[in-house]
Amino acid sequence: MSKKKVVVTGIGMVCPCGNGRDATWSAIKAGRTGIGRITKFDCSRCTSQVAGEVKDFDAYVEANGLIDRKAARHMAQFSKYAVAAAVEAWRDAGYTEDKHPDMERVGTLIGNGVGGIDVTGEAYRTLFDRGPDRLSPLAVPELISNEAAANVSIALGAKGPSQVIVTACASSTDALGFALDMIRAGRADVVVAGGCEAAILEFCVGGFMKMKALSTKYNDTPEKACRPFNVDRDGFVIGEGAAVLILETEEHARARGARVYCELAGYGATCDAYHITAPDPSAAGAVKAIRAALADAEVTDLSTIDYINAHGTSTPLNDVMETRAFKEVWGEELARKIKISSTKSMTGHLLGGTGALEAAFCALAIQEGFIPPTINYEHPDPECDLDYTPNVGVAHEVRAAVSTSLGFGGHNGVLVFKKVQQS
Repeated sequence: MSKKKVVVTGIGMVCPCGNGRDATWSAIKAGRTGIGRITKFDCSRCTSQVAGEVKDFDAYVEANGLIDRKAARHMAQFSKYAVAAAVEAWRDAGYTEDKHPDMERVGTLIGNGVGGIDVTGEAYRTLFDRGPDRLSPLAVPELISNEAAANVSIALGAKGPSQVIVTACASSTDALGFALDMIRAGRADVVVAGGCEAAILEFCVGGFMKMKALSTKYNDTPEKACRPFNVDRDGFVIGEGAAVLILETEEHARARGARVYCELAGYGATCDAYHITAPDPSAAGAVKAIRAALADAEVTDLSTIDYINAHGTSTPLNDVMETRAFKEVWGEELARKIKISSTKSMTGHLLGGTGALEAAFCALAIQEGFIPPTINYEHPDPECDLDYTPNVGVAHEVRAAVSTSLGFGGHNGVLVFKKVQQS
């Protein structure tokens, strides 16, 4: 049985590099970083003091009418980011209050890693200082991980399946993959899919810091801290934000005359079953996930993949392993011809939201024929010897793109996007 072709018709983004699709993509194309010194809390007790923070979010939301004021008072930050990105994506797809699909057939799938952990912290402080009677009656509804998907569904009136995926750094990649399957299975005509995270808190930074996962050497030059594939990389930079894509069948999109960014053609997922934080150095799980996604996308000629948005965390273990995976899948000669980049060098690592953001970049790269750069590429690691699009983006046709997300616990998620012939 032939698979339904699923396309991307809307994109919304809130991230350290900008608020909204246009502002974010312009910054990414120009190689402008959104990483700076942490301002969301007093970071003086932390050895890692850099992050990719969302800036001027409230003003952006107010100016564009993205979130109902009353509803926003009862949302944790991760939900606010998700709703803002979803409403932008919905509008970008050409949907309005008067012009929309059958909302009973609209699904929602939003991935995240830690949910409303900001609300969790505040609730514990209240509990310890003032007792359980002083807890907010909405503390639990605000902090649980499903509330981003629920709030997006409420904001849009989407009455189909509304679900959340939590697979660490692969969460929103898996959300998009599950959304692809949902549409192919006929359970929805349209799915609002993506991810979000809001974890720039002393608890989260401290936890990753004690794990020795974060960059600590560039506190005085935070813009240099995320340096994927460099020999002097020393850890990832935490980020925050959200990205949401509108997915629907090509038939559904064409029937309403929608603009199509690209096709979401394939999804693959595996687990390393190796270690709770470290990736399998053999890259076996990543290789299998990439091959599964390519097979699902029916890519028989590997040379048609023009771009890979790598997980590229700037950690000592990931970047070598991922390079090894690309060589294993494509072979040394062909792997060297593919344009690769880690946009985390500019955005930081949005944890559960990162896969959707990088999926959006793949869609825009295909639409515009432009490969974003890996910035801060100054001292190449001899073990990472592929074309990482150093420092400056390039105009380049992208017939198909791959996005990889590799999370704690060994969760590997991979997406394949293809160019669509415009009618």
